[in-house]
Order: sequence, then structure tokens, then C-alpha cells
Amino acid sequence: MRVAYLGPPGTFSEEAVSRCDLARAAERLPFPSFPAAYEAALGGKADAALLPIENSLEGSVGAVLDLLVHQPGLLIRRELLLPVEQHLLVRPGTRLEEVRRVLSHPQALGQCAGFLHRSLPGVPLVPTHSTADGARQASEEAGAAAIGARAAAERYGLSILAESIQDPGENFTRFVLLMRQDEPPTGRDRTSIAFTLDRDRPGGLHEILGEFAKRRINLSK
Repeated sequence: MRVAYLGPPGTFSEEAVSRCDLARAAERLPFPSFPAAYEAALGGKADAALLPIENSLEGSVGAVLDLLVHQPGLLIRRELLLPVEQHLLVRPGTRLEEVRRVLSHPQALGQCAGFLHRSLPGVPLVPTHSTADGARQASEEAGAAAIGARAAAERYGLSILAESIQDPGENFTRFVLLMRQDEPPTGRDRTSIAFTLDRDRPGGLHEILGEFAKRRINLSK
């Protein structure tokens, strides 16, 4: 089995692959973006893609939800809640006052907004394709810092300058394992559905949600 994920190695996505029961023994295929990983599974270059769809601090991962809606063909086989602990990563010997810019995935930058405002005010924030990609770039640039996982620090020879810098509260990311084949029904399944109205009219959404209520189908989101 081959599982596509957002790379390079050292991302939280790679850690999620290692924790997913259907994927932990699979061959891991890193891709530079969510669309690339998604399309690899959709087109058969991989057997599955494991992608994030929601973070408890930053909300929905819109880029992945858009792929599910606008490029149909992959179905959710598993979901995984991964605890996320973000760290400030620098080249060894770098002090906080020497940091000239911070690189990371936009979701990670958002999760650490409070720390960045307090400790690095005015320092430019540079979005990268993934937290591990930010760590790789920081390892090659004096004065650069990255936000990412401990595994990324170990892989790219960085030191942890500040630990657990995410905003207060529990920080979890919900990942889903996407495949071309659906999971057989078990009687205790969760279902995701995307729909549009046939036309824009007052009460249109209420009419649809009412169908769930009449059938006593509980909605989690």
C-alpha cells in the first residue's frame, strides 16, 4: 500500500500516517502540496492520501475541503485526531533576538499567533508548503526560524529555541485517510456530505437540515 501525504519527511502529516491503522505499514510518498497528494491517490499513483481537514485552533483546512468537493472520486476511510505541539526551531546557537523571519505552513503560523505577537513582534512571517519545508529552509539560512514538530528539528539539525508555542488550549488536527474505495458499512459510521441548493431562496438550508431532524440523524458539524 502506498500513502501520499504532505511532505517533506518530518511533517505532522507523516506522523499521522504512522498512527493510522490502515496506513502505518504502508510505503510513504511525500508530496509538496495538498493537491499533489490528493491527485496522486485520485489518479492511482498512490493507493491513499492522508490529509488534514480541520484544526481545533485554526478551523477547517479549506484547501483540502475544496479538493473533496470539486474533484470528487476519493472517499473517507478513516479519521485520526493528532495532538499537535509546535516548537520554534533555529540553527544551533541562534538567539531569539537574532531571528529575522519565521517560516512555516500558514496553519502553523496561525496556531502560534499569540507567541509570535508577544515574542517576535514585527518579524516577517513567511508561508511555506509545509512545516517540514520551513524547517529545511531555516536550516540553510542564518537568522531564520521555523515552526514545526520535534521530528523536523531532528531531521534538519535544528535546535528548539522555544517549546509548545501554540496558542492556549488543546491543539488537535483532524486527518482523514482518502481512498477510491468506500469502507463497508459497520452500523456505527460517520458520514460527510457536500451539497448545493437547486436555487437561492429563503429557508433553503433550513429545509435540508429539517430532513435530518425528521429522521433523527444527529449532526456533529
